[in-house]
Amino acid sequence: MSVLSTIAIGINPNILDIGPFLLSWHGFLTFVAVATAVYLTYRWGTGEGMDQDAILSVAVWGIIAGIVGARVFHVADFWGPIYSHNPLSVFYVWQGGIAIYGAIIGGFIGCVTYMLARNSRWLLNLWRKRLGFLGEAKKAPLPGIGHLADLTAPALLIAMAIGRIGDIINGEHCALATRMPWGLVYTHPDSPGSWAISLGGCGGFASHPAVAYELLFDLALLLVIWPMRHRLRPHGMTFALYGALYSTGRFFISFLRVETNNYWIFNEAQIVALAVVIITIPLLVYKAQLVQVVRPSRGRS
Repeated sequence: MSVLSTIAIGINPNILDIGPFLLSWHGFLTFVAVATAVYLTYRWGTGEGMDQDAILSVAVWGIIAGIVGARVFHVADFWGPIYSHNPLSVFYVWQGGIAIYGAIIGGFIGCVTYMLARNSRWLLNLWRKRLGFLGEAKKAPLPGIGHLADLTAPALLIAMAIGRIGDIINGEHCALATRMPWGLVYTHPDSPGSWAISLGGCGGFASHPAVAYELLFDLALLLVIWPMRHRLRPHGMTFALYGALYSTGRFFISFLRVETNNYWIFNEAQIVALAVVIITIPLLVYKAQLVQVVRPSRGRS
């Protein structure tokens, strides 16, 4: 294929590479994405009367669980070809290597677990008996799980789009070869996209920008989710809609990606996507309702 018919990316995938410390664009933009999601959720949540400290407390547990989940999903998928040779590299999170589904599912589980446990009777009793030095045991003004999840959905889509910019720069997600004029070729020697296919890279051929397709899909989905956040009830249905639509798109986009590990004809992300769709579609069909948006009337001046 002619070089003129492709898009060459020669950016160094690593911002810093000093001794054992390596900071990739993927890692840096993942941090920016998480900070953006927290900021937007905080801003929208407080705008709807949620307690500031409560939102931040939930966010802390969601971030911790999201990091763990993202790493666990990734390591489980690539244990054989990568991490089995150097188990300590499991903890090198700053070098990249996370799974977006693990971050979403892990973060969701972490937030829900904290919100259910924080005001539970057993925890408050334990606090009074054993943790009195931390202060008075009292209930936190936590928002509703479904309400907070609905606010988080558009913030997550923006964050996911930011994270995909790092994927495009790094070239670590290989895709099928293409003759389209927007095919990507990675030219920097440190980019995984420039390595031979036998070494786990993309072989240097022009490939579909699958992660760029997903970035565009995230932004398109944001346009759908944003006006629905106040129209779908009960609370939690906007988040369920986000899960169903994103998983549907991710399932089909993943057919363009070259994965080292496949289970039957599907990769890990596709299997998780199918599971999410199986859960969320019936939930939306049987519970979701469209309601009229009631806007406050303005008095005459």
